[in-house]
Amino acid sequence: MHYARIVSNLRLGYDIIHMAEYVTLTTNRKAFHNYFLEEKYEAGIMLLGTEIKSLRSGRVNMGDAYVKPQRGELWLVNAHISAYECSGHTSHEPMRERKLLMHRKEIALLMSKVKEKGLTLIPVRIYLKNDIAKVELSLGRGKKLYDKRDTITKRDTERELEREVKYRNFRR
Repeated sequence: MHYARIVSNLRLGYDIIHMAEYVTLTTNRKAFHNYFLEEKYEAGIMLLGTEIKSLRSGRVNMGDAYVKPQRGELWLVNAHISAYECSGHTSHEPMRERKLLMHRKEIALLMSKVKEKGLTLIPVRIYLKNDIAKVELSLGRGKKLYDKRDTITKRDTERELEREVKYRNFRR
């Protein structure tokens, strides 16, 4: 649940509603299908002005996005942030690589886990935390085809059980 706090702006004479909690902008649903997600981490993201404006309007796609460790830094690759409509000719490139911001020790820990255990870093969602864009990263292990089938059958059986319980409770 999102809680809003009203901040008065005395010079302009009106109230501004400020979101105090997280506002999820997009989730990478493909990641939940293709990977077993284990540990979660939070990282900041370096954006240009037009990118944050476009991101706040919800024009972002993370379908094929992944995180690439390179020279002690983490980079978000293949995240598509559409060009901002009102920017004119000074807009950003939609598919550019974006630097992720984490502490050096966290980056070293993640890079060692990726090298040792054969895990991959996957961006799970992009959200705003106190008006600052953040990326939720997760360590994931790739699913095989039979694992994907198992999760689909489990989900279907859970849905059928929920329907049965709901139907039985409705009949009483």
